[in-house]
Amino acid sequence: LIGAGLLDEALPRVVGSVARELVLVVTNETVARLYPGRIERALAGLPLRVETVVLPDGEQYKTLATLERVFDRLMALEANRKTVLVAFGGGVIGDLTGFAAATFMRGVPFFQVPTTLLAQVDSSVGGKTAVNHRLGKNAIGAFRQPHGVVMELELLATLPERELRAGLFELIKHGIIRDAELFGFLEANQRRFAGRDWGFWEEAVLRSCRVKAAVVEADEREADLRAILNFGHSLGHLVETHTGYARYLHGEAVGVGMLFAAYASCHWGDLPQADFQRIRALLEPLLTPVHMPALDSRRFGTLLMHDKKAAGGSLRFVALRGLGAAFIRERTAPTELWPLFGAFLEDLPGVIGFDESAAAAG
Repeated sequence: LIGAGLLDEALPRVVGSVARELVLVVTNETVARLYPGRIERALAGLPLRVETVVLPDGEQYKTLATLERVFDRLMALEANRKTVLVAFGGGVIGDLTGFAAATFMRGVPFFQVPTTLLAQVDSSVGGKTAVNHRLGKNAIGAFRQPHGVVMELELLATLPERELRAGLFELIKHGIIRDAELFGFLEANQRRFAGRDWGFWEEAVLRSCRVKAAVVEADEREADLRAILNFGHSLGHLVETHTGYARYLHGEAVGVGMLFAAYASCHWGDLPQADFQRIRALLEPLLTPVHMPALDSRRFGTLLMHDKKAAGGSLRFVALRGLGAAFIRERTAPTELWPLFGAFLEDLPGVIGFDESAAAAG
């Protein structure tokens, strides 16, 4: 469900269709401060006990240790298989809550109320749940579809500009990989990116979610087609892991990775130069320049091979044949990507820089 001003009507309707006894709201410190008791008030008319657990905010807390705090709270409340979880936050909260729902009592229902644009167009749709390991992002997780997702667009009003921009990258990604018309719509509406035009955001989020939902419906467990949703994620996950998950937002890292993937696709002769220039023109002004510890070819390869898309000494690299036409480039070796990465740094200066004095995270 996507729209502005729908939370108080939609949430009790969907949660009430499943919950009978106990609802545990999982949120973080930032959302709890901005919207204290918001979900509890929305569900107040239902004959349910509604409790809350508040977790620390940030990608660096997307860990098994943080997940255990959710389990501790569930055990203290004497929760059972009839308990329902509600994720009220961004992608980290959604992933943690979904993983808890997949594993507590071997599975309980959960709902998503995503509070960031990134979570609305990406992590809340598709059923992927996970926590990070110090050597790899989302390395420990499960597939668990939410029973419902309520996207209240008015929650974006308190989103910092940086977070909004980070979400834009995943939204743009869906146009790049699968829907050239969506990409054109975003090109034509760049002036509306920074505003609170709910009509624009409803159209953009709806069209983006349609792309992801169609891909997930065709390939829920990522046997083949769903892997195109990882466009930009090979380098993006490397950036996140190499900087300890604390310096850059997921969307920021993926934005840089998307530009690199388009650059590589053009270099290989798959992506027309004109399409690359359109992608670059839309992405580059939105990018947050990345500064990270120095990399050599060995560290570059090690980080790439810890990614879930790696197997047998090579990557399934998501490349482009054109706008809206992504494909899986099988058996792409890190040694093939390393010189391309160097060329990318030279041809697009300012996108990525290195701090020679910093030690690599992990």
